[in-house]
Amino acid sequence: MDRPAHDLDRDLGGSPPVDSSAFPLGNNEERLVERSRLHLQVPKELLKLNELDVLYDDDLQTLWTYMHPAGRPSFNRAMLNDFETWQRLISANFGPDKVPLRFLVLGSRAPGVFCFGGDLELFQRLIREGNRRALREYGYRCVEILFRNLHSLDLPILTVGLVEGAALGGGFEALLSFDYIVAERGATFGLPEIMFGLFPGMGAHALLSRKLGSAMADRLIISNETYTAEQMYEMGIVHRLAEPGEGITACRDFIMKSERKHAGLVAARKAMKISSALALDELKRIVDLWAQTALKLREQDLKVMSRLAAAQARVAHAA
Repeated sequence: MDRPAHDLDRDLGGSPPVDSSAFPLGNNEERLVERSRLHLQVPKELLKLNELDVLYDDDLQTLWTYMHPAGRPSFNRAMLNDFETWQRLISANFGPDKVPLRFLVLGSRAPGVFCFGGDLELFQRLIREGNRRALREYGYRCVEILFRNLHSLDLPILTVGLVEGAALGGGFEALLSFDYIVAERGATFGLPEIMFGLFPGMGAHALLSRKLGSAMADRLIISNETYTAEQMYEMGIVHRLAEPGEGITACRDFIMKSERKHAGLVAARKAMKISSALALDELKRIVDLWAQTALKLREQDLKVMSRLAAAQARVAHAA
């Protein structure tokens, strides 16, 4: 008699190990055993993060992750904590001789928003307190996460940013560290920091100048313009466009079409990073300048920052 899936799962999790020769399995059952084994190897802590939803797809050997902050969709401290744990657990448990992983995807559960970027409420408080140390600490954590992602956690994987809404400020900067970006038509990109007297301090200058050249990078950074997914595609920042509501489907299609040439694509991305080498120290020195500049903001600048944060919160709540 065929054995139920839950019996196989129980055997795989118990001791001693299952002797498969005692009950020969058909192809479908062997696949079920293998899938159960893989899922048992995925650390439970990774699936129980507070600000990130994580799903392992063994068919595509892909880890799908979605940001889902409780408040304004931004990189608050709780989100940074989860990203640090996420990266640590992936590095320790996936890759050769571990849980197979070929693609790492990051999207968002916030309707109409990928990420609004930095925690503007926190920034205002720290600036008013004159707390340069805490501003630098926040920035360092951001660029350390970005730097590890830029180097694919030192794993032979391809990273994909899935954009189904607005990617602003630090949200846009984070996307620049991914190997590929899939964006729905209607998604928007921008760096609004200049409107309140600041500049994007977590990777935009370093990454955009390497991707587009310093003149075009400067235009994007100081223009305070919002750019469409189509415009980003024409610039080469977005790699694949999807129709509204079809982002996940387009991402899966991209993964499946990339699967056969995976090794070549991984090596090509590594070669690109060698040719445009970026040191973590460069990112941290820009953070230092960002923190120094932030402390010079005037009260009227902080009020603009506050209005922007409030408007973004309303957008998130209305969605």
